[in-house]
Amino acid sequence: MRSERLAGKIALVTGAGAGIGRGIALMFARHGATVIGCDISSARCGESLALASQEGLALELLHPVDLTRATDVQRCVEQIRARHGRLDVLVNAAAIEPHMAPVASMDYEKQFRPTLVGELDLVFLMCNAAWPLLKIGGASAIVNFSSVNSSRGSQNMGMAAHCAGKAAVEAFTRQLAVEGGAGIRANAIAPGMVITPATQAAGASVDGPIKQAILARVPVKRLGLPEDIAWCAVFLASDEASWITGATIAVDGGVTCC
Repeated sequence: MRSERLAGKIALVTGAGAGIGRGIALMFARHGATVIGCDISSARCGESLALASQEGLALELLHPVDLTRATDVQRCVEQIRARHGRLDVLVNAAAIEPHMAPVASMDYEKQFRPTLVGELDLVFLMCNAAWPLLKIGGASAIVNFSSVNSSRGSQNMGMAAHCAGKAAVEAFTRQLAVEGGAGIRANAIAPGMVITPATQAAGASVDGPIKQAILARVPVKRLGLPEDIAWCAVFLASDEASWITGATIAVDGGVTCC
């Protein structure tokens, strides 16, 4: 499906090399945006470009970009400034795979802190660097990523650091909305379990007891796809959502109802 819902918008999608980030980058391009993506993996970026080419879509991908390094983030933003002069949409889809361990056995330096850096710090660094470019357009949008685990725990995996990081992203997003006012809207999406390389590597979206335990709580009775999340991101980035800011929208198959 193609449209002009995002026509004329310059959009940066982090983590565009795989998973939800890739799904959003492709979806934004289908709906008329000029899409710049970034990722730490050059190989994954090549795969995203190949998929875009198969659909006749244009993506600009910057790589390798380590979003936990302020210098890399600033370099990425400056390249967008030089090429486009402004930024209308920032989608912070990138995240480093969280460490899953119970509180009692979690190592602070090796597991807890790296998880928060990979889920919260990189969102701050990009928002901080991109804020001046977002202000230029006067009607920009930020889309951040929380999780259903920002508001509920897990009986299947130890998620203390992950829950803390994603809850912090929601609080951070609300403050961005206050500071952005009418000029920069900020919202978050809280996905349920989505089939991506990361969730497959963790065993959560591969057929087995963990997947079945998750599905037992999902009213829709399937796991999510990157496209399910991308549709919500299109709406939040579009002018259709011009009166929505500071919100977190669950896209989870209904799991937070249970």
